[in-house]
Order: sequence, then structure tokens, then C-alpha cells
Amino acid sequence: MAIDKEIQYGFMPGCSLSSYNPDVVIQTVAYLREALPGFSAVLKCCGKPTRDLGQYELFRERFEGLLTDIRDVKIEEMIFACPNCKAVFEKESQVKSHSLWEILPLIGLPEEARGKAKGSDMVFTIHDSCSARGDKAAQEGIRWILTELGYKYVESECSREKTRCCGYGGMVNPVNPELTRKVMQRRVETLADYPVVTYCATCRSTLLKAKRSAWHILDLIWGPVVYAKDEPPADVLEVPENVWHNRFKTRRGIAEGCQ
Repeated sequence: MAIDKEIQYGFMPGCSLSSYNPDVVIQTVAYLREALPGFSAVLKCCGKPTRDLGQYELFRERFEGLLTDIRDVKIEEMIFACPNCKAVFEKESQVKSHSLWEILPLIGLPEEARGKAKGSDMVFTIHDSCSARGDKAAQEGIRWILTELGYKYVESECSREKTRCCGYGGMVNPVNPELTRKVMQRRVETLADYPVVTYCATCRSTLLKAKRSAWHILDLIWGPVVYAKDEPPADVLEVPENVWHNRFKTRRGIAEGCQ
């Protein structure tokens, strides 16, 4: 694809990413706003948890409200950081959808991020979200970003189209936490023995619960250079109070950036 300067783009970071790290969301929104002449940020839930729990009528009600908001600000095409949000839109709407990870290679990384990690001794492996199993553009984009930053990585056997669920897919955990733990452990065992980089905040939280060091790709773009000795950011999503505080901080930060 190519960036169309005449199109009004919208960006949804997703609930988990907004709950995890407001700073990287705010910086990403600011960067996209500079790069895309027509741009709006959307901070709403796509409704996937409701749909996965079988409450389809409630999901449609909420999703239609989201689509109304998108139409109200005249968004023509959507960009998603969350693979789950993108998958929901592709299945449930006619809105043309893109992954943030296919957009960034088109507009380039911020100048200060390019090559910043060339001196790092960190070697990652990559966990592809199961929702991105068929999204080759997103998969390639993540690997391009790591290379552009200067990080080395090793592919796991179960990656890309062969990736496995982290354990939290389909809202299984509220219904069958034991199954979640089994799937989580199986996923960790199929990852190469390196720290992990992923592009789903929920996947990162799950991998941390399974005692694997994990970073979100936006941590690497906007945060300090990571070295082999470094510990990953804490699992903020474990504490509900942190989740809601961070969502408020994300919303306020984006609003202030629009003023």
C-alpha cells in the first residue's frame, strides 16, 4: 500500500496498550499526526471481549456506536496498533483497516530512533500475536522495525503463520484459567530461549506471567536502548487501579496534544 495524503486516517491504540503505557501511545499519536495530513485518534474498545463471551447483541450495539464516532469525524481508513482490533474491524465492518506495523515502514521511524540500538548486545525473539497469524504485512513490519532500530533477533520455530496463542485469546481465562495456564506454558516452551518482543500489550503481560522477559515494540521505539542485562517494564496490567489510571492518562495526554 501507499500513504494517500488525501485520506482521513484514524488510529486506535487498543485498550490494553493504552492501559499499559500511556507515554508510548501519546508519542505515537503525535508522530502519526505529523506524518499524516488527515488524522484522528480514537480511544474506544473494539468490543472483542464482549463478542468472545457470546454477548453478540451487546457487542453490535457497542460496535455500532464506535462506527458512528468514526463516521462523525470523517475517518475513511483505520490504523490499529492492536492485532485484535484490526481483526474485529476486518470481520465486522467495511472500514478499510491497516496495521500500525505496516504503516511505520512507509512513513519511516523517527530520526532519533533509527539505528539507536546498534551498540546493544540484546538479542530478541519475536512473539507474533495469534490474531496476526495471517497478517504478513504486520509480521514483516515488526521485523523491519527491529532491524531499523539496530536490534538483532532470532526467529522461533512457531512464529509468523505458525505462531501460537499466548493463552489469553478468546476470553478463555475468565471461564477456564487452568486451560489458560496450559496454553501459556506451551507457548513459552515453543519460543526460542531469548527475551521476547511482541506487538500486543496483553501478550506481553501473559509472557511476563509465564516468567519470560518481554517488551512491547513501542517500548523499543520510544524508550531507552535495551541491553541484555536489562529487566523488562513491570506488568502494569496486573493491577486494575493502574489500568484505569493509565487509560485516563492516555486520553488526557492525547487531548492536550490536540490543543
